[in-house]
Amino acid sequence: MASANPSVGLQLQSLVKKSGELELSLAQIAVPSPGPDQVVVRIEATPINPSDLGLLLGAADMSTAKASGTSERPVVTAKIPEAFMRAMAGRLDEAMPVGNEGAGIVVNAGTSDAAQKLLGRTVAVIGGAMYSQYRCVRVADCLVLPAGTTAAEGASCFVNPLTALGMVETMRREGHTALVHTAAASNLGQMLNKICLKDGVGLVNIVRSAQQAGILREIGARHICDSSAPSFMEDLTQALVATGATLAFDAIGGGKLASQILSCMEAAANLKATTYSRYGSSVHKQVYIYGGLDTRPTELTRGFGMMWGVGGWLLTPFLQKIGNAEAQKLRDRVAAELKTTFVSHYTKIISLREALQLATIASYNKRATGEKYLINPQKDA
Repeated sequence: MASANPSVGLQLQSLVKKSGELELSLAQIAVPSPGPDQVVVRIEATPINPSDLGLLLGAADMSTAKASGTSERPVVTAKIPEAFMRAMAGRLDEAMPVGNEGAGIVVNAGTSDAAQKLLGRTVAVIGGAMYSQYRCVRVADCLVLPAGTTAAEGASCFVNPLTALGMVETMRREGHTALVHTAAASNLGQMLNKICLKDGVGLVNIVRSAQQAGILREIGARHICDSSAPSFMEDLTQALVATGATLAFDAIGGGKLASQILSCMEAAANLKATTYSRYGSSVHKQVYIYGGLDTRPTELTRGFGMMWGVGGWLLTPFLQKIGNAEAQKLRDRVAAELKTTFVSHYTKIISLREALQLATIASYNKRATGEKYLINPQKDA
């Protein structure tokens, strides 16, 4: 063992009550002593990702949110529509910690050599409950950051970078040669563009405004389609012809976009067809939905032949599928290109208490492209 273990720390928790109410609060929790292959990390930076908001806010109607508690221990409550309570059945009356990933300094370590080597090092961590001042985690869940890298620079090492790399790897493993990505001006989307430019992979970017298109042009994106433009379907079809993309990753989820992508893929394939088939082209077209920025049902208008698929895609099952050795290769690339390909940009750095201010919640819950919040659990500690 090494330095003294901090005894307690604050943790942001989300509670869904059987009464149909969401409650967000800060709890003081005991910090466990690390086991032989564990370390205690003082978390100094942890991002608010869209995947975190699902657990943080559940199905609550945040227009009903109310603040109570004290300035030191704020509490936020909001009503959950009765129609959505069934989906919350698995977490009723159980306070749940939030935050998929983060970064900080190892302040205590177990007895193993691997754990001891991390003492005093700045590491990125994945494993949940990162909206906490301290986290006890396995050595295997830590990524040592390169010298000179701050916790803020390494806080988003896992979810977005590995998701972007996972998309390209999925493309290769499933026999596709190019990609389509929606909500493409996001932090993740910008990373994906840099990967594809560096690796020579064709990428079609779908954005929702001219402003978002401008963000991508500045980093060298080659194919950008604005879904708000009257010419969107034609623009998308031509981009698909140019790249040959037959695989899409959709962060929007709801509405007609997945169907539009499949239709344009079919149109692009038919432009190259030499014979007619009443069953459509023989080209398999695949859309993976990996997000839910639009919570409406996914609408499919069957105008894209018979060779198609729509499914879900998540990072953790993908990493489990490819195995530890291949996943480690992806993590190594992230560490090597952390300040270039995988750099993240944040709108604002907030404390745990500020994360429970109604105005701040309303801001980060907009999930606006290009606006990302970072929590520093040590701020105002």
